[in-house]
Formats: sequence, C-alpha cells, structure tokens
Amino acid sequence: MERVEAVRRCHRLWWLSVVALHWSTMVHIAVWTPVPGLLPRAAAGMRRLVDRERALAAEWSGLTVEATPAPTAGKEREALGLLARYRWLFGDAQRFREWRWTTMYSFVGGLIACVPGALVLYGLWGLFLAAFGSYLADDAGWDGLWYMFIHVEDVPTGLMAGLLGLAVGATGLWLAPGTVDCHARFVRATLAPSEQELMAARIAHLAATRSDAVDTSAAELRRIERDLHDGAQARLVAMGMTLDAAEHRLNDDPEAVRALLAEARASSSAALKELRDLVRGIHPPVLADRGLADAVRSLALLSPLAAEVTVDLPARPEAPVESAVYFAVAETVTNAAKHGEAERLWIDIAYDAGTGTLRVSVGDDGRGGADPARGSGLAGIERRLATFDGVIAVNSPAGGPTQISMEVPCALQSPKTTSC
Repeated sequence: MERVEAVRRCHRLWWLSVVALHWSTMVHIAVWTPVPGLLPRAAAGMRRLVDRERALAAEWSGLTVEATPAPTAGKEREALGLLARYRWLFGDAQRFREWRWTTMYSFVGGLIACVPGALVLYGLWGLFLAAFGSYLADDAGWDGLWYMFIHVEDVPTGLMAGLLGLAVGATGLWLAPGTVDCHARFVRATLAPSEQELMAARIAHLAATRSDAVDTSAAELRRIERDLHDGAQARLVAMGMTLDAAEHRLNDDPEAVRALLAEARASSSAALKELRDLVRGIHPPVLADRGLADAVRSLALLSPLAAEVTVDLPARPEAPVESAVYFAVAETVTNAAKHGEAERLWIDIAYDAGTGTLRVSVGDDGRGGADPARGSGLAGIERRLATFDGVIAVNSPAGGPTQISMEVPCALQSPKTTSC
C-alpha cells in the first residue's frame, strides 16, 4: 500500500507540474504585457506553488527547504516598463529561483513524476491484454495488437503480454518512492538559498518590520497626544475655569457656586472616564493583571456578538506578544461586528510547545469578503505580528464564513495567573 500511495503522490506531483506550467506562462506574459498588477499577482501565485512544493517535500520525504522571507506587504513598488519588470523579476534572488524552478519543473519535473504512474498504467494494459487480448484479436477483429515486442494474437501471446505487463507495473511501483524522494531533493537543490542570502534576507526583513514597529509606535503616540489634548486635557482646563469662577462667586452667590461645583464634579468624572478609556486602549488593565486569556474573554463579553472562547495556555506569553495578539484579536472582533454582519464568533487560542508557536483562530458566520489587501485593519494586524515574526492567514470567501488564523513564535515565560 505504501508503494501505491507513492504512485498517487507521483500523480499529484505531475499535476503540480501542469500548474507550474500555468504560472510560468503567466509570468512570461506578465513580463511582456504592461497590465498593471499582473506581474505581482503572477509572482505571488508562483510563490504559493513553490511553498506548496516545499511543504510536500517536508511532509513526504522529511526534507526541510528553507526560504527567504516574503516581501513585507506594501513595501514594494510595481515595476513599470519592460526592462524594469525584468529587473523586478530577476533582481531578487529568491524570486529568480522560484521562476527558474517553475520553468524547469514544468517540463523536467513533470516528465520524471509521470514515469511511475505511466509504467503502472502500461502494466495494467498488459494484464488487460492477457485477459481479453485473444478475444479482441479473433472475435472483435482487432488486428495488430502489440505489447512492446509481443504481438498479441492468441492466449499464449496474451499471457506473455500479461507477464511482461506485471513486470512493468511492478517496476513502476518500485520506482515510485524513489521518485518522490528525488522530487524532494530536486526541490532542495533548486530552491534552497545560501546561508549568506538567508542572513541578508533576515536582516532586510528585520529592518522592514522594525521600521513598521517604529511607524506604528509614532502613530500611536500621536493618537494618545491628540486624545489627551482634545479630551481629558480640555475637560481639566474647563474644570479649572469652573472652579476659578466658583471661587470668585463664593461670597456673593452660594447657590451658583453649588451649581458650578456640580459642573466641575461632572467634568472630573468625564475626564477620569476618558483617561481610563485611553489607558485601556494603550494596554488594558485586565491584560496586565490577568493575562491574554481573561483579556480575550473580557473582549468577547463586551462584543455584541454571541462569542465562544476556547483557551489552552499553560502559561503567559511575553508581555509584548500578549499585547500584539490581544489587539489583533480585538481588531478581528471589531471587523466581524462592524463590517462582517456576523451573529456568532469563535475564538480559539492555543500554544504548540513542539514548535514554540502561539496559535490564534478567529471565526465568524458573517458575509465574508475580508481581504488584507483592501483594508487597513487586517494589513495593520499583519504588520503588528510581523514585528514578532508572526503571520496571518485569512480565509473569507464571499458569503462567508470568515476564518482568520494567526501564528506567533514565542516562549511562555511568566507563570500562569489566569483561570484558563
């Protein structure tokens, strides 16, 4: 059965070579055709195929093929002009390797992958001739039935074709596992970057995410300053003016002073509420005191949607990771209620100790259509998580439902303090 499964895998690899031919053709067309956005989309499709091949190599043969980080969203400008498109395609070493592999795999890889399946099918044809070859040659009037060098015209020649077909099919089954492993080695040989390139790409990725983190922090500071200036500060100034007026009228009109003091008390209460809301927006107290699990539960309780939260965290992640994941979940919950027109919400948080990864899944029964490329919210989540080498995957077809998965590599350092 393992060899039969290997033949099935070879057939799948052959089908992927057809897909590789499609993307290779699309990339060539995009280079020569000045259609806006076509080349980045074709390159993205090519990268998805290559990532799938890497995953299959790891799953089927246990060979890990590393890749340089994908360009950060929004950091690349579209290439204009034929020469610029060529430079855009071949200027990046990883993208050039992906294009070279896709073009080669379209022909060489597909040819190699189809050999075991073709041999098995040809062996089955020999067995078919062993059973029905003589009938087809005599009664059905089929003349000239050949199986390799055997002319099938009666039972003995049919049996010879069947034996030969059995050997051919067995050869295909024998070659299948080696072909799958050969595919994995081919993927590693053609797609694996050098150590220097991995280091350079890592440095560039860290520089891009650091720049995003600095920009995000600066924007957050400007927001806090604006909220303080327009909110609590204005109310405190008004309260000071009210108390000053009350001081001047203390001896003349005690009733007016009483009204002014009530107004000052209301202003102080409003200012205190705005300060609490501001602090909650910076770092919610429940997140600092109780951790990510209870903070997300509190978020679900405040949501207008019927929310179900499942948490499996043996301990608390690091504080920066907790904050990033909390606000990412808060953004998805807000989107589900505001834009998704959802009624129910599911939040699952778990930690994979084997890979050291915090996994978060947020799903809703809304109308779908969420796309990080068309909205600043999901793109902001992507940038926020990229600071910690995290990733986000969005599955939101039109009509729903929406499933958003987030993964952040981290360590659980703090002791468990929540009730989860």
